[in-house]
Amino acid sequence: MRIGFHASHEQQPPSRLLGHIVRAERAGFDEAMCSDHLAPWLTAQGESGFAWAWLGAALARTSFPIGLVTAPGQRYHPVVLAQALATLEEMFPGRTWAALGSGEALNEHVTGDAWPSKGERDARLVACADVMRRLLAGERVSASAPVRVDEARLWSLPRVPPPLRAAAISRHTSTMVAEWADGLVTVGADPGGTQETLRAYRDAGGDGPALLQIHISLERSEEEALRQAREQWAQSTVPAELMWELDQPEDFERHADPTPERLRSAVVIGSDAGEVAERIAQAAAGFDGVFLHQVGRDQDGFLARCETELLPELRNRA
Repeated sequence: MRIGFHASHEQQPPSRLLGHIVRAERAGFDEAMCSDHLAPWLTAQGESGFAWAWLGAALARTSFPIGLVTAPGQRYHPVVLAQALATLEEMFPGRTWAALGSGEALNEHVTGDAWPSKGERDARLVACADVMRRLLAGERVSASAPVRVDEARLWSLPRVPPPLRAAAISRHTSTMVAEWADGLVTVGADPGGTQETLRAYRDAGGDGPALLQIHISLERSEEEALRQAREQWAQSTVPAELMWELDQPEDFERHADPTPERLRSAVVIGSDAGEVAERIAQAAAGFDGVFLHQVGRDQDGFLARCETELLPELRNRA
């Protein structure tokens, strides 16, 4: 199982995050991924750099693969995303990928367009994935509803198209994307939930790598680990039916219920690297890779512990 580092644009300024990605490679991570947000989930997180500009610098400063989760169709036209991805892959062959999702109102509402229903977003995602795949294959593409494209073509193409994976959390979505995705990216800390998503994707015929992002809070004490999770990742306690519908960080703060029990169901919280590694391994069983997202502010301290404690513990279990 490959072990990756998750770079959270919502929590660090891009310049500092660039240093973290370099340090993550030195610490022994196999690869990395990042978020692609216009706004943070919470005002306490306080950042949200442009992922696509940052990726060029991050790939230039490292030698391992770096992907991202992104949402075509509203904030980004799929032709623009396909061009961005093709350019990165042409410059850094074999080192980048995108996991396409249906998006969150938090990032997409800024266009002023109505936020579609889940069914409409799913249909739009399938159409956008088809447009992007055909463009990356060198085709001239036109399309109408639910996304409009007029005689688009990419002129600077990589030798081999990069993977278009799918971001999915629910059983419904992981089943739906299996038909077109080059792999699955999901998120969760509960082994029951992560295994259900993985089974749904595989049972529907999904192939390619299955990757899990897992939120953790590894600190020197249990109290500090819980405090960091509450301050920095309280949106994980918002009811699932609201996660994709709220459009301001303040809305997530109002709907959060960051009790210790709720936080521990979404974030692996602890001070002992061996215990944290065991819980990660349980959630990631059967996956081809796992990406660790330390929700606390002190990324340098976390990466130091990864190098000497957490990564060796996790590799022993994997």
